[in-house]
Amino acid sequence: MFAGRSLLFFLLVFTSIFPALAQKGNKAQLQKEKQQNLEKIKEVEKIIEETSTKKKTSIGQLNALNHQISEQEKLVKSIKGELDLLDADIADNNDIIVALENDLDRLKKEYASMLFAAQKANNSVTRLTFLFSARSFDQLVMRMRYMEQYSETRVLQAEQITKVQEELSGQVKEIRVRREEKNKLFNEQVAASENLAVTKKKQNTMVRSLEKEERKLRRDLEDTKKAVARLDKLIDEIIKEELAAAARSSKSETVALSNSFEDNKSKFMWPVTSGFVSQKFGRQPHPVLKGIITNNNGVNIQTQENEKVKTIFEGEVRRVAFIQGLGSTVIIKHGDYLTVYAGLKEVFVRSGQKVTTNQEIGKVFSNTEGVSELRFQIFKNTTALDPQGWLRN
Repeated sequence: MFAGRSLLFFLLVFTSIFPALAQKGNKAQLQKEKQQNLEKIKEVEKIIEETSTKKKTSIGQLNALNHQISEQEKLVKSIKGELDLLDADIADNNDIIVALENDLDRLKKEYASMLFAAQKANNSVTRLTFLFSARSFDQLVMRMRYMEQYSETRVLQAEQITKVQEELSGQVKEIRVRREEKNKLFNEQVAASENLAVTKKKQNTMVRSLEKEERKLRRDLEDTKKAVARLDKLIDEIIKEELAAAARSSKSETVALSNSFEDNKSKFMWPVTSGFVSQKFGRQPHPVLKGIITNNNGVNIQTQENEKVKTIFEGEVRRVAFIQGLGSTVIIKHGDYLTVYAGLKEVFVRSGQKVTTNQEIGKVFSNTEGVSELRFQIFKNTTALDPQGWLRN
């Protein structure tokens, strides 16, 4: 009976360890995500503050608000994930406490029975009668061993009761800590949800305000399309030049650099330290104008004023050019690949210059609305690639 109770105790301990270890890993990941969300939210708030000093409502501000909402929704989700884990922890602790209390009650009852039996057995007459009533010497020896083992079992039973009581006390303390942690997290969730609601309200107000500026937005869109067309034309010219040059020269160096570039797919650092993707690759709906679809050969990264722009990989600067409506552009060759950095106000490199990975090549240009946005593109020969598939997550 004692062996069964001991086994139950250790099973409780071990079955509580492994789920706890798994949940600890999940909790650490959720806490990491929550911290990243908080940092991104602060970053976006700074960008919004910069744009609002120039203009109360703009597409740049709306893009920033949209991203802020996305990060706030992720924050609420990660906090909810933590709360769910805590609820599971508390439920597990409750189950363990109930099992330990039941086990402790049985152990105490068994121990009381053993004490009662021991008191009777300790009577010298009873002990002697028990021993000398043996029918053989072997039976006498066995009865002496039994009495000795019975005494040891009582001691072990007492120790087991102490261990279960200590474990029970630890579980009770643990559940108190978990409940305090849950209350704190719940308050965080409420605050995050309230902030999200406020941001969504600002978003709706801004969208309504921008809808009243439809004519201006359409003019701005046309101007941007013309500027992007000029950039596309420049890129096409350089690609043709590169293809013609590649046909005349040795391919060994080009192949080696291309392979090295490809090996780093999804590992490249972002060309700016702070910011968010304000327009994704490919066809995207306009954030305000209904029915309008824009096409992007790369990604637009909205960032902070005077943000430094860095190369994502070593290569050679093929062109530095000024594009009306976009600012300066730097195009870098990496074997069969080209990276394009458009929307710079200052450039630190020149055509023909060799550059290294993560080298500063310029500063981001800020428009009249206070929006600082980099247009970043990757090409393999004539094919435009989605940069988000190449940059680190």
